[in-house]
Amino acid sequence: MALDITNKDLVEPDKPSRKKPMFPVSANLRHYLRVNGREVRLPVAYKDLMHYTFSVPIRDKKGKDTLWEKTIYDKREWDFIREGLVKIYAILKTEGDFSFTSHLDVARIDYCTFGNSHPFRIRIVNKYNDNYDHYYIKVADASRIYGLELEHILSPNRITFFTDNDTLVEEHIPGIPGDLFIEQMMTDPNVNKIRLAKEFVKFNERCFVRLLGDMRSYNFVVDITPDIEDYQYRIRAIDFDQQSYEGRKNLYLPQFFKENYPFVQLCLQHLNKESIDQYQAEERTLITFRLASSRYRIKELLDIMAGDPISTSAKTAQLKEELNSYLHTTVFSKSVTMGQVVKRHLKQTLQKNLLLVQRNVGKTND
Repeated sequence: MALDITNKDLVEPDKPSRKKPMFPVSANLRHYLRVNGREVRLPVAYKDLMHYTFSVPIRDKKGKDTLWEKTIYDKREWDFIREGLVKIYAILKTEGDFSFTSHLDVARIDYCTFGNSHPFRIRIVNKYNDNYDHYYIKVADASRIYGLELEHILSPNRITFFTDNDTLVEEHIPGIPGDLFIEQMMTDPNVNKIRLAKEFVKFNERCFVRLLGDMRSYNFVVDITPDIEDYQYRIRAIDFDQQSYEGRKNLYLPQFFKENYPFVQLCLQHLNKESIDQYQAEERTLITFRLASSRYRIKELLDIMAGDPISTSAKTAQLKEELNSYLHTTVFSKSVTMGQVVKRHLKQTLQKNLLLVQRNVGKTND
C-alpha cells in the first residue's frame, strides 16, 4: 500500500463523526480489564469532577482560545477532590505507593469542551521543586478502551490507564502535538526530513492495520529522541476515541487527512515507492512479532470486541464493502460486527508476516 494520495482525496468526502456515541463497558470487557490489572478502585470518579463551581477559559500566548477551561471548586469539594487526585497519580506512577504523596499537590484541573470525551486534565506539581506532570480523567468508553489496549499490545508504545466503573484514567503521552509541529518545526533545517517521513509511513501503517481512525495532526504527537549524530522520531496517537467506529476506509489512513498533508508531502519528496514499501513491511513485521508474543491476550480482547456493539450496522457494512474492494477479497463479508472486522483485518493484512513467523518458530523448534 503506497502513499497514493491525490487532490481529490484531500477534499474529504467523509469526515469523522462529530458526535460519536459513548459505548458502555460490557461485563466481558470489565472482566478482561480486571484480570489484566486495568480495573482498580479509584478515590475520585469523573462525575465528582463535574461538581465545579465555575470555569475560566484558558488562552495560549497569542490570546487564542485553547478550548480548555480552568475549573474552580467549592472548598468543601476541593479537599476531597485534591486528596483523591494525588492518590490517583500515585496509582498511575507507583502502583498505589502513597508514601511519596506528601510532597505532591494538585496545581490545576482543566476541562475540555471540545470533542466527544470532554476530558479533565489534572496537573500534579512537586511542591519541593515545582516540577509538574499531567494525567487525564474521562468517561469510560468501550471504543476508547479497545483503542488503548490495542495500542499497548500492537504498537511500540506502552500505555498506562485504569478504569473504575464509568471512569477512565489515562497517563499523559509526551510529545509535540502534530499540528504545532507542522506550524513551528516542519521547516526547521535541523529536522531530519527523511527520518520523519519514514516514521509517518510507519505510523500510517500502524493505524490502518489495527483500524484506528481520525488521526488528524492534533490527535497525535511527535516524540523526538537525540541519537548518534542526529534525531529519531516517533509519532504517537493520543486520542483513541475513533477506534473502529467509522465506515469509510480512508478515515483509518492518516495520509488522507488534509491536516496531515505536510507530512504526506514530506514522504513524497524524500521517499520513493520502494522505500515506502520497505518501511510498511518493516512495520507489519514488528506488529506481527508483538501479536505473536501476546497472542493469548490479544485473542481474548478481540473475541470480546467481536461480540461488542461498538459501531452501527450501517458503518460496519460500509467498511466491510470498502475493505473488500481495497484488498481485493471477499473475506470481510462474513463479519457481522465491527470487532469481527478488526479481527479479520489483522489476519488479512498480516497473513504473510504471520506465515513467516510461524515458519521461523517451526525451524527453531526443530
